[in-house]
Amino acid sequence: MEETQIAKRLDVLRTEHRDLDSAIMALIESGSTDQLQLARLKKRKLRLRDEISMLGDHLIPDIIA
Repeated sequence: MEETQIAKRLDVLRTEHRDLDSAIMALIESGSTDQLQLARLKKRKLRLRDEISMLGDHLIPDIIA
């Protein structure tokens, strides 16, 4: 992937991550007892965070100290 493609993908992932955060908070605030749905959303959010981190590492080169 090129840097511009990675940057666009990062924007999409960050937006989805924020949306999931909002959905999780809405479920919690509504008093929902659907723990399975809540767990799935949290797991998806963690996967997104990992992918965001991985793609971010591609954009920022390692600096050898």
